[in-house]
Amino acid sequence: MELRDYLRVLRNRWRIVVLCAVVGIAAGALYVIASPEKYQSQTQLFVSTSAAATDPSTVYQGGQFTEARVQSYADIVGGPLVAQRVATQLGGGLTAAQVEREVTASAPANTVLLNVTVTDRSPARAQAIAAGIGEVFPSIVHQVEATDSSGQSLVKVSVVKPATYSASPTSPKTTLDVSLGLVVGLLVGIGGAVLRETLDTTVKTTTDLQAITGAATIGAIAYDPEAKRQPLISLADHSGSRAEAFRQLRTNLQFVEIDSRLRSIVFSSSVPAEGKTTTVCNLAITLAQAGVRVLLVEADLRRPRVGQYLGLDSTVGLTNVLIGSTGLEDAVQTWNPQLPLRVLASGPNPPNPSELLGSREMGKLLRAMEDAYDLVIIDAPPLLPVTDAAVLAAEASGAVIVVHHGKTRIEQVERAAAALEAVGSRILGCIINFAPHRGPDAAYYGYAYRYTTPSSDLLKRTATVPGGNASTPLRPANGRADTTYYPPATPEKEEPVDRERTEPTRPPAAGRQRPS
Repeated sequence: MELRDYLRVLRNRWRIVVLCAVVGIAAGALYVIASPEKYQSQTQLFVSTSAAATDPSTVYQGGQFTEARVQSYADIVGGPLVAQRVATQLGGGLTAAQVEREVTASAPANTVLLNVTVTDRSPARAQAIAAGIGEVFPSIVHQVEATDSSGQSLVKVSVVKPATYSASPTSPKTTLDVSLGLVVGLLVGIGGAVLRETLDTTVKTTTDLQAITGAATIGAIAYDPEAKRQPLISLADHSGSRAEAFRQLRTNLQFVEIDSRLRSIVFSSSVPAEGKTTTVCNLAITLAQAGVRVLLVEADLRRPRVGQYLGLDSTVGLTNVLIGSTGLEDAVQTWNPQLPLRVLASGPNPPNPSELLGSREMGKLLRAMEDAYDLVIIDAPPLLPVTDAAVLAAEASGAVIVVHHGKTRIEQVERAAAALEAVGSRILGCIINFAPHRGPDAAYYGYAYRYTTPSSDLLKRTATVPGGNASTPLRPANGRADTTYYPPATPEKEEPVDRERTEPTRPPAAGRQRPS
């Protein structure tokens, strides 16, 4: 991973980092609150030889002697012997073990000094213990060290810095402890974010999808919080991000198969709740807005939702046609009279959906629907729980897999693609649903930018060309590679070109409509 990859991970997983940082600050604050205040008192002792010496060599030897001794004295100051005498001298319920725990001593290198520090909950008692050490330690040294012929100790200990008194606690250190908690929390959060990203096996990029399925991503639909309340795009909304995403999907669908015309497409997903049905419904509406005669077939016979979303009756539909109780023309419903969109609902739920969808009657019905409409869009069940979608995809022109961004796992898409390949179905492409419209990945899917066209121009562009030929593949209007496609118009008599005019052609004749 490069630096920008780490930055992207942190932007995607910033909640983990923030949460760990808050927990670290809270832990530091709790430590400060729970820790009792402690005070310190310090005293300093000087160790020297007591014997008088005038010879330089004797003075040097004495210095070497005291330097060697002072390292051992540092251990004795904090030992039980000194602690017991100080506790006895001070009294007041103070024990030798308590004094021993509160005393620390150190001897700086190449010196004959002893630095004694006493830490206690009371500043006065800390000072008293430090002062007591300064009083009892010289006598203890006198006892343990060798003496001369007169009975005097060869080592002399003097107090050069009396015990200090400090009214300010030395611990806990609020700023330091809280800052330390913040730093530890940030480090844990960053590590957790990177680990979470490393262990995350969900699909998040088109590169992941193409590597798994071998097919290009033909559409990315952004997450819209209003989609749950209003799953279908509004016919009057021409500049919204969802409407533009479906127009882009419609455009990309035209380039999936250039040599031959797509007649029927099965839309499925790996697992439920990936937004497959709403995607199919909105794509069918968008295609119909471009003048394509679309038949939307509700082939999810286990959990049909198309009729519910479109507000149509699902009691009569596909299953009735397959068993011969109703004709195709009688079962097809019109969603909007202004659009060439027809819907074949599911009908009653059968006990054997897979066998029904894989029957010869289904194959014959699919051929009949392909002959009657420009494009047949089939909403099929998910691929992993049941085999219905794979059975349908084997009879259709191909299949499109809908993937939930950040939720569908890579292994699930691999198994779904393998199920389609096992029946010889072509994977025409993939659609990423619930793509991010904010954050670092928004620009990756084109949702970090907004480019709109005036509504009046869009209304002109969505007008249907009269005289369309349904048997001819769709093409760009006027040869332009824009996002709206129409059926080609019936050839008309061309107007002569006046090369002396500034316009390349004369205006269209009265009553003739041409998309601009």
